[in-house]
Amino acid sequence: MSLQPSPLPEPHATDQNSIYEHQGQSMWKRTISQLIKRKTSLIGFSIILFIVVTALLAPVIATHNPTAQSITDRYLAPSSEHYLGTDELGRDIFSRIVYGTRISIQIALISVGISLVIGVILGCLAGYFGRWIDQVIMRVIDVMMAFPSILLAIALVAVLGPGLKNAMIAVGIVGIPQFARIVRSIVMSVKETEYIEAARAIGAKHGRILFQHVLPNSLAPIIVQATLGMGTAILDAAGLSFLGLGAQPPTPEWGAMLSDGRAALQTAPWVVAFPGLAIFLFVLGFNLFGDGLRDAIDPRLKE
Repeated sequence: MSLQPSPLPEPHATDQNSIYEHQGQSMWKRTISQLIKRKTSLIGFSIILFIVVTALLAPVIATHNPTAQSITDRYLAPSSEHYLGTDELGRDIFSRIVYGTRISIQIALISVGISLVIGVILGCLAGYFGRWIDQVIMRVIDVMMAFPSILLAIALVAVLGPGLKNAMIAVGIVGIPQFARIVRSIVMSVKETEYIEAARAIGAKHGRILFQHVLPNSLAPIIVQATLGMGTAILDAAGLSFLGLGAQPPTPEWGAMLSDGRAALQTAPWVVAFPGLAIFLFVLGFNLFGDGLRDAIDPRLKE
């Protein structure tokens, strides 16, 4: 009677999924731990949290109606009645900035959402299938990146028409190339790994491979790019509003407030100083948090 070792059982799909899930949980735990250790990321997160809370509690925090006009109160300096002064129509600047946080968050989320969805789809198609699909998509992306982002956004708004909704669409389209190029590079490297080859060998369809195996391993850089893209979206939208192509009066959008107050820059500097400071803090918060998130996710970067 010959004794032969029994073959080891092959891992089931459920076992592999549990391994991937455990690895994903470990990565996010490590990411959160690294974020907590970085002061800059905590500062950025605190700024973002402050802006979100301000937007949610805008009716409680605001001291005046943001669109109410009072000609007798034009260009009042900051005081106990008007914390940040008033503008050329006597509107309370503090209340307009507080309500402007809602518009800025809306701009950031919708614009980046458009960029993310379309960019991820194009990047997946180009990176996974390659060949002529990759050539066509990437040549279009190259053409879009040949133009400065603000000029391309102005051209798109000129076609679509001025307004906050069209400005968000234009800013979203301008941000597509960054997501497409990042996702394409990741997909091209991930699709050559052993577990993707194994999925193809058992007859998995392209859609299942992309959505169950490739995209989950591409989430980290996509999230980082989305976080950094929030600040860029606000700057582009503010630039369009400053030129009169974005939010229209009396919408309390920070870029439009800068445009309305530039005529009184020397006589009433608070009219442009405080909206500009709001834009600065918003962009700074997302940039600091995005940089910290990128460093925390990248395993090559250690303390």
